[in-house]
Amino acid sequence: MVEVFSGRTLLNKDGEFVDPEEALRNKVVGIYFSAGWCPPCRDFTPLLCDFYTELVEESEPPAQFEIVFISSDKSLDDMVEYYHDMHGDWLALPWSDDYKHELKQRYKITAVPKLVIVKESGDVITDKGRKQIRDRGLACFRTWLDAAEIFQNFNA
Repeated sequence: MVEVFSGRTLLNKDGEFVDPEEALRNKVVGIYFSAGWCPPCRDFTPLLCDFYTELVEESEPPAQFEIVFISSDKSLDDMVEYYHDMHGDWLALPWSDDYKHELKQRYKITAVPKLVIVKESGDVITDKGRKQIRDRGLACFRTWLDAAEIFQNFNA
């Protein structure tokens, strides 16, 4: 399990609570710091959706990858609107959870968007996930998976 979310509750797009222990086990995790008011975020999010869809929803078996959205939106309504309108079918830290501030400090987030790719331990594989997806597309996932030190079932 990604220790960084241990003891926390995450949300799916249906607004249901999800246990990170189960949802993130044996996966490479992208922690996506983003906000709807941010034009570069609104530019990158559709690209991230395509990346996620190809890896997780269209691969057989699905790739061992999950995204957790950490909102920098100014209100719960703003987060919900942005999450539902633009994001893929991934998870989110509830807007009201102040843990987002600790995460921003831990991963040295000074601007959004930022996609930090982490191992199960929470250790950083790369803090340049956005650039790597833009530059290398799906090929960057293999690099992340190799660095993640998890049991692999991904063939592509």
